Amino acid sequence: MQMILDALLPVILITALGLGLARLNLLTGEQWRGVERLAYFILFPAIIVETVARADFGEIPAVGLGLALAAAILIITAALLLLRPLLAARFGVSGPAFTSVYQGVARWNSFIALALIGEMIGAKGLALLAVAMIAMIPMLNVLSVLILSRYAGGSAPTLQRIGLDLLRNPFIVSTLAGLALNLAGNPVPEPVMNGVHQLGLASLPVGILCVGASLDLSALRRPGAALVIGTLARLLLMPALVAGLCHLLGVTGEALLAGVIATAVPSASASYLLAAQMGGDHRLMAEILTVQTVAAIVTIPLCLTLLI
Repeated sequence: MQMILDALLPVILITALGLGLARLNLLTGEQWRGVERLAYFILFPAIIVETVARADFGEIPAVGLGLALAAAILIITAALLLLRPLLAARFGVSGPAFTSVYQGVARWNSFIALALIGEMIGAKGLALLAVAMIAMIPMLNVLSVLILSRYAGGSAPTLQRIGLDLLRNPFIVSTLAGLALNLAGNPVPEPVMNGVHQLGLASLPVGILCVGASLDLSALRRPGAALVIGTLARLLLMPALVAGLCHLLGVTGEALLAGVIATAVPSASASYLLAAQMGGDHRLMAEILTVQTVAAIVTIPLCLTLLI
């Protein structure tokens, strides 16, 4: 338990610092978006490239972990689609609101996951996180777009546009680049890799600062069925589901820990942008992200204690 708290406390403190800096207007909204783009397109991909290029995938159960995470996404997607009529009839969850619930439950904040996994497992944990990205990010991007186009009434992009977006996703591109270097025996000169390493070190604090700056604590005063469902299903149901699937597939130890962390963290902040672009309930999406981030302070230690 102490190890969990030790890993989580720096994330909480940096998140709080980001929230405080945003409230002090040290950076404007547009400046924060610039920092987010720097972390998203440069800093975070740098740590992925270096980690994957140096990783020994023969030492980790990549197939089992990837299958568990992919299966969890498909199961939760099917369950939410089956429950959608009940959510609409019983709780008044509209189509756009349902898309925000879906994104809130299915997607994950890889910045926070990276910080926790790096602190608790180290370099091997970052390789496991790369497996999680490969297994989840392409599938989640496609499913989120399809569900938004079906239930939010937004303009659905073509399959070609979806494919191009996936190929331009910096997490996917950097993972593929790292894999190519890994298979080639990592021929990049060591000084260059050290430079990439230094960029990667900046990704964690900068990314978590951006998470804090995006929080809207006024959302805590507006509880509702969609907000509660989107929060509890993400923070408690998803990690429990992944833990169960990992045990069925024989995935244990650090790989199990990485899988639980990847599904116990709050949803991705990019969910808000997609909701706003495609006609989803972006205000509900912002509330879900805020409440999940605050609640995760309690639920992440709980899940790691009970499921690992």
